[in-house]
Amino acid sequence: MQAYFQFHSKLQSFRLFSMEHLLTIGIIIILCLLLFLMRNELEKEGKRRLFRYSLAVLLVVSEALDHLWLVGENAWSIKRDLPLQLSDLVVILAIVMLLARSEKLFQFMYFAALGSSIQAILTPDLGKFSFPHFQYIEFFVSHGGVVLACLFMVVAFHYWPTIRSMWVTILILNLYAACVFFLNKLLGANYLFIMKKPNSSSLLDYLGPWPWYLLSMELVMILSFYILYLPFWNKRK
Repeated sequence: MQAYFQFHSKLQSFRLFSMEHLLTIGIIIILCLLLFLMRNELEKEGKRRLFRYSLAVLLVVSEALDHLWLVGENAWSIKRDLPLQLSDLVVILAIVMLLARSEKLFQFMYFAALGSSIQAILTPDLGKFSFPHFQYIEFFVSHGGVVLACLFMVVAFHYWPTIRSMWVTILILNLYAACVFFLNKLLGANYLFIMKKPNSSSLLDYLGPWPWYLLSMELVMILSFYILYLPFWNKRK
């Protein structure tokens, strides 16, 4: 059991699209589909409140346990573990969105959180933290929880993203990346993978060398945001 909590894990390295990874993705997809199948129940105020508070608590506990585990393993590092990666930052913002029922925050989260969390789920940077390691489970609980939080706001509160909010999100993310770039220089870190590509397999492997992959990543982001907006564009049309 101790092997499943060690930071310097002796488990086999995480394998992209292994059976465990595909099953995990499948579970997250099923949970998302259940949200839509249960939409009539989730529109009732009592069940809607119970779900959003429960999901917010789950995300708080997941995020807190992750940092406590790193501290307990003497492995927490300012160069790696600040919540500056977009897929980590949106976990905190998802908690705020759920508790505040904020439609303004949803407009940002629908694109930034779904885009980053889906990418993280499909190509996670997990190293030797393969199933059933604590870090594997925490990673997918938190990122899967963010996806559920965004879709829940669509199903339960009928919040819809807009084209305007998509471009505002793109502007905010570019300003955020500029700030993180200077923090990376200060800390000798690589948040947002601005300074170099991650060591594990990821989408960035197909986007060219540094710094050209940063431009490619911008184009992929815009394309992915348009894809996320497509269901609402069809409905509005």
